[in-house]
Amino acid sequence: MPTLKPLDVVDIDKIQADFPILSREIKPGTRVTYLDSTATTQKPLQVINAMDDYYRKSNANIHRGIHYLAEEATALYEDARARIAKFINSPSAKQVIFTRNTTESINLVAQTWGRKNLQSGDLIILTEMEHHSNLVPWQMLASELDLRLEFVPVDDAGLLDLEAYHQLLKQEPKLAAFTHMSNVLGTITPAEQMTANAQAAGARVLIDGAQSVPHFSVDIQALGADFLVFSGHKMCGPTGVGVLYGQKELLEEMPPFLGGGDMIKKVELRTFQANTIPHKFEAGTPAIAEAIGLGAAVDYLLEIGMDEIAAQEQVVVNYAIERLSEVPGITIYGPEGKERGGVTSFNMEGVHAHDVAQILDGDGIA
Repeated sequence: MPTLKPLDVVDIDKIQADFPILSREIKPGTRVTYLDSTATTQKPLQVINAMDDYYRKSNANIHRGIHYLAEEATALYEDARARIAKFINSPSAKQVIFTRNTTESINLVAQTWGRKNLQSGDLIILTEMEHHSNLVPWQMLASELDLRLEFVPVDDAGLLDLEAYHQLLKQEPKLAAFTHMSNVLGTITPAEQMTANAQAAGARVLIDGAQSVPHFSVDIQALGADFLVFSGHKMCGPTGVGVLYGQKELLEEMPPFLGGGDMIKKVELRTFQANTIPHKFEAGTPAIAEAIGLGAAVDYLLEIGMDEIAAQEQVVVNYAIERLSEVPGITIYGPEGKERGGVTSFNMEGVHAHDVAQILDGDGIA
């Protein structure tokens, strides 16, 4: 029987102790085994405490008060932005926009950059492995503006057909939008090369980093993408906060997404002047505590080490595939080796996936 041996550099017992929910018993003698992090991750004490401290000690609205608490809350919020910018190696914290989640980030790009720059007949390239969040906003925009959507196929190994991608690029697309890592197959796409190819063809590039940013080191300057989007709740942070990174010149040219609150520099009865980035895209009172919590989550991940996290996930996913392969009737999906991140998807012959999940839940396995 194969043995799962955690890497010496990762203290599994210490990490488990950081997450209060992992000590919960679903039923007497059965502790939760949480294997649903592609949907949302659990939260460590470091994140919970950072948000609790804000509410207990610094709660105030930001960017609009001159009293002590308002200035302290603003500093905490903007410090979180700066730490997140450093986490993805953004050239400037001003290029990091707080949103509610990956979905809102993509919709923001579609409804601002897309409406301003796309017209009837223009082509957007997507892939067959996209999350709904990177499909539906473009479908909605395509329906309104009469755009063309084409899709890079996925082969039997769970990899993108890059030859088909290159053929689509010859059709002079205006945008290529694709996932960095599939939430279903675990496939890690060659995002840096795909970005360079698309930009050489004259297209802008949006990368869905919801599954990549939490699991391995992502350097946006190395990737070179025009937009990068990800969610706090998938990286040990709270729900209700996400990030849109954008190239500075693009963000400055894009019109505001929502109106009101902090997105204005000057307002009169019939006119307004939009604020500078990043505030232009953060209308109203933002998710202050959640942004602070996401800053704490970034610190937590960095303390463990992104390379160490990625290496440990390879140990776990390889062990899972090895053990699942011993079960008769199991079909495992997705690529092998380093082209797969920490996701394992499978079907059991003759048994509905819902039934498998429900039986596993009886043993506390989420």
